[in-house]
Amino acid sequence: MTRALILGGTSDASQLAAEIAHASMDAVYSYGGRTRAPADQPLPTRVGGFGGVCGLADYIRREGITRVIDATHPFAAEMSRNAVAACAETGTPLIALERTPWAKTPGDNWIEVGDVDAAVAALPESPANVFLAIGRQHIAPFGNKPQHAYTLRFVDPPEAPLPFPADVIVSRGPFTLDGELEMLRTRGVIWIVARNSGGDGARAKIDAARTLGLPVIMIARPELPERQRVESVAEIMQWLGHRTCLGA
Repeated sequence: MTRALILGGTSDASQLAAEIAHASMDAVYSYGGRTRAPADQPLPTRVGGFGGVCGLADYIRREGITRVIDATHPFAAEMSRNAVAACAETGTPLIALERTPWAKTPGDNWIEVGDVDAAVAALPESPANVFLAIGRQHIAPFGNKPQHAYTLRFVDPPEAPLPFPADVIVSRGPFTLDGELEMLRTRGVIWIVARNSGGDGARAKIDAARTLGLPVIMIARPELPERQRVESVAEIMQWLGHRTCLGA
């Protein structure tokens, strides 16, 4: 019998959970615990870390997990690396549901960088209004350029003081092009810093930047160990032995 573990936290993972529940397959959905009020799922759900590679391997054995699906955010590199190692240790098949990265198109003004520190360096020295669309775990290095007026957007209100003054928006996507255009214009944003997350849910800010002719400092995805990967829920369902993606 198949018993799957979904490493989730993305809209893709939620769509997968709905399909698996609709197919009456045995699975557990795991949240990393960074969001205080995660969206409800139609599957048994756990919240919190596993305790590294050893903790995840122990969970796989203890819970009788036979398949692992990494549907985490493309920048959740530590969890993805732990999944590769734990599945190798336990001999458990692993597959990644990975969004296609955004590709630069005519009209885009991107400065492509390899990491957050390079993104900080790419910002101008003169003060500017900057939208940091990178998640709260990665903002601290931008304190090295305190001359800028930063706008941040989080799913949850920050619990601890921020490393620099900022305009904080609390909102959960997906976001629309019209909404992103209004947000950028209202706050006078002239620079955007984004991670190349891919997918449709967070793309509107990239489309809005193109519409307004704004530069985007685009942070490349982290390198991950080799693993099987697909780009659609239908392919995951086939991998799990379910012939068709029925639509939940």
